[in-house]
Amino acid sequence: MDRRRLGAMIATPCLYSTALSPECGGKLIQLPGVAVPAEATQTYFRKGFGLKAQVAPVIETEYHSGIVERIRSRGYADRFGDVTVRLAKHFGFCYGVDRAIDYAYETRLQFPDKRVFLVGEIIHNPHVNGRLLESGIQVIEPSGGGFDFGDVTPDDVVIIPAFGVTLADMRRLRAIGCVLVDTTCGSVLLVWKRVHSYARDGYTAVIHGKYTHEESRATASQVTKYEGGRYITVRDMAEAEVVGDYMTGAAGTLSRDEFLRRFEGRCSDGFDPDEDLQRVGVANQTTMLATESLAIANRLREMMADAFGEAHAAENLRSFDTICSATQERQDAVLELMQEPPDVMIVVGGYNSSNTNHLAHLCREYTASYHIADSACIDTATGWIRHKPELDPDAPEVVTREWLPAGPFVLGITAGASTPNNKIGEALVRLLQIRGIDPAAQSTS
Repeated sequence: MDRRRLGAMIATPCLYSTALSPECGGKLIQLPGVAVPAEATQTYFRKGFGLKAQVAPVIETEYHSGIVERIRSRGYADRFGDVTVRLAKHFGFCYGVDRAIDYAYETRLQFPDKRVFLVGEIIHNPHVNGRLLESGIQVIEPSGGGFDFGDVTPDDVVIIPAFGVTLADMRRLRAIGCVLVDTTCGSVLLVWKRVHSYARDGYTAVIHGKYTHEESRATASQVTKYEGGRYITVRDMAEAEVVGDYMTGAAGTLSRDEFLRRFEGRCSDGFDPDEDLQRVGVANQTTMLATESLAIANRLREMMADAFGEAHAAENLRSFDTICSATQERQDAVLELMQEPPDVMIVVGGYNSSNTNHLAHLCREYTASYHIADSACIDTATGWIRHKPELDPDAPEVVTREWLPAGPFVLGITAGASTPNNKIGEALVRLLQIRGIDPAAQSTS
């Protein structure tokens, strides 16, 4: 179905049945009537509008992939010509992403006559965000490290993305009086709860994450719920070691001024490392590499115990595993796939998607791996692939020419939690086209 028609269907003030009409060539049946009005007195929604069945046909049309479902139904493995395809057992949309997209589509249907805004990106996938734009949802782009809500009025609707927003942004939006539809992922809320407990009990939150990432910024802001709350964000084990050295007074540690320069913009206002690193609690951006988050927590505890004793560490360092289950499942599925590494691995997902980057990073440890944003990165005319070869989300793309084996080979595929199935399927079809294979004509022997 044409995307513009789908956008018009979502934006039109009417409801749609979940049936398909053969008279209309399989298109959705439009029912007469107006959309369900929102409760006049309610301005905050977190549980949707009960319109999941109405938007399901549109979402199915937009994001479903027949070839992906075929591989899944055949035990996550299939053969197309001389290419054996193995699909990771957990891949693509997670529950939190599914929920956020459902709520965004329901919001457009629920409020057909209102302006609907989205704070940043609903998830880190350009296709999904583009579809929401086509449906008439306006995006409030970040500016200067924050968001400008100057255009939002009490008559408007604002969607909070799956990453959440900072406490300050939420207060500003509530002060405007607009309708808020909160799609913040439940796994993110669990991390916030942990950070609240740290701030409440006088512990500084050490957050393993990317300090510029929307989720990390929203998580860090949660310490301001309590007076004196403090945080510091570390990107990786190397930065965690720097924090640990200062925390324990290790030889050769940075001076106070050097430390503050190193973590400028990554810690709370007025952060004092001499005072604020005496008691710490470790949390993380939910989409970071699980093994690294756990290793950072264990390393900080080890450093504190070595310096001051186990009893001191037990009292002054807290840590809990707050990696979301979907992130963990997708990483575990890749590790299971790599017990017999495929010859080539494709990881599909947005370059600014943290969980997708970490999946690609895992795969590179075992086999030739290519992180692509979508199928357009595979050029069927030349056979070349354009991909991002490094973990850093800002790393430039490179083009690789000779990337497919000449003879029969095994291809592995996975995708980040914000990647729809149709994007996975499109990438696979393009690869098969390079080999002159028509997937529709193939069957498993």
